[in-house]
Amino acid sequence: MQEEGAVPVARRQLDIESRSIWAGVAAGVVAIIVGLIAFRGYRPPLAGDGSVAIYASVVAGAMAGAAFVAGYVQNVRTVHLWLGARPVVRQIVDVAALLVVHASIATMSALVLFRLFQQAFSGLTVDPVAGTVMLAVSAGVAGYFGYTSGARITAVALSVMLAVFMASGMLVSMLYAENPLWWHSMFSELGTGQAGLTSFWTFNTTITTSGIILTTLSAFITRDLKRWAEVVATRRHDAGAPGRGHRNPGGRFLRPRPAVIRACLVVGGICMVGIGLFPVNTFERIHTSFVQVLAVALMVLLTGVPLWLPGFPKAFFLLTYMSVAALIAAALLWRPVQYYNLTALELAAAGIVFAWLVVFIRNTTAVVAAAGVAPAVPGLPAGVPAAPEGPDEASGNITKR
Repeated sequence: MQEEGAVPVARRQLDIESRSIWAGVAAGVVAIIVGLIAFRGYRPPLAGDGSVAIYASVVAGAMAGAAFVAGYVQNVRTVHLWLGARPVVRQIVDVAALLVVHASIATMSALVLFRLFQQAFSGLTVDPVAGTVMLAVSAGVAGYFGYTSGARITAVALSVMLAVFMASGMLVSMLYAENPLWWHSMFSELGTGQAGLTSFWTFNTTITTSGIILTTLSAFITRDLKRWAEVVATRRHDAGAPGRGHRNPGGRFLRPRPAVIRACLVVGGICMVGIGLFPVNTFERIHTSFVQVLAVALMVLLTGVPLWLPGFPKAFFLLTYMSVAALIAAALLWRPVQYYNLTALELAAAGIVFAWLVVFIRNTTAVVAAAGVAPAVPGLPAGVPAAPEGPDEASGNITKR
């Protein structure tokens, strides 16, 4: 049974790889056409005005976004059917945010890489053919990874993507800041416009889009956790049934609470959107309020993990409380110790929280798999097991397919 079910999955993976390659090829062809027109009779530098970096960032971003949408549509039609069953407005917002993330990562990667190479090879310019080849390679890679990301989107992939997007956005915002002393104030200084127009748009777009992606990520996480909670509840019911020892591990209070997890993540995402939409220099009180609520939501999530998710590995609980201790220590080093300024505190907190988030999602995936929840297969919504066979249906064993 398992081998038969593995065949369509393997074929689907092969189909994704084939389509991803075609997406990369198509993106490369478009880039070649753009390069031949843009660089004709001109030797562009790697970075700067009229450079390969400018054209590569635009073309790679556009191709990554288009390829992602194509792959995402295939994913919704074959695996994550529940994504297509949600309200249309929510679907549009999520797809738009994910498209922005993929396009932005490709765009920012091109800008940063070509700028680094230009600094390494100061004064270098390339001929039109070399510039076109660089453009085609950048677009081809963006198209390939954009499609495969959309076709294989999961909670783990989303968490890593969110961390990469945040890091890339902040890095570009810092690199292009016109005020070199922005860090003397706070991280939000990059979003005030005083650090430059590029930093302003990059910072606020990154924060706002990341907030939307966090709410999308919460839907993936909650779906897996709800299915896991159902399995845990079934096993506890069976354990407490007559003739089975009357055991009820954890009691009624200590039981999985996916709704609390989702509430914290959604509130956190909304706060990030608010932080991006209301710059600190223009809406200081509103901006500060969103930051404070975000901090509270994250602390509720981290400190209450053993209550919200009983049954997770003890090592994960230990890591969670180590993260909380690290956050408290970072705050104390800011005040009252005054070892560093607010910018350093924000960097430390962001690094700790996003590292924890990635580990949390990986543990969620592992715990759900260990509970016997069937992985996503073609024709079934993600996390929903295939129909069980025989008496296993009554016992809660949902591992068979």
